[in-house]
Amino acid sequence: MPDQDQTPYVSAARPQRFSPDELRARIPGWGADLDPAVRPSVPRELSDGVPAHAHWRLPEQQPELERRERSIEHARLTPVFGTAAPLRGLSGRVRRLAYARYSEARAPHWLLLIAADRIEVVEQRALALAGRGTARPVRAPEPDAPTQRGEAHERQ
Repeated sequence: MPDQDQTPYVSAARPQRFSPDELRARIPGWGADLDPAVRPSVPRELSDGVPAHAHWRLPEQQPELERRERSIEHARLTPVFGTAAPLRGLSGRVRRLAYARYSEARAPHWLLLIAADRIEVVEQRALALAGRGTARPVRAPEPDAPTQRGEAHERQ
């Protein structure tokens, strides 16, 4: 075997083979994000994180009229949060437990959220059977609806 250097990796910087202009000419779209004026992530990349045209340092905090679930890793809620589907029932209690006790990096957090989803399905079906929910657990065929073969369903 010839006496060669067997080092698989050399930490020295590689010489640049192509200039940015050569790469731009060879590869369509190369360097499209080099100009900060057209880069969508530029506000986050600014040193203070606030764009010059923003009139606030931190958006005004939305009032928390009902208790919202929040990760234990965060000190407070985000400035704006959703309120369209508040937690309720047993599934809501399980979700609150998942957020109050476990970090999002732990499996029990996600397993409890999955279990809460399954519990909510049962809750919604029970409400539908009681006539108070919006879900329809059993759909009756409409009397004059055409069948899969195109025939109208006839009543006898």
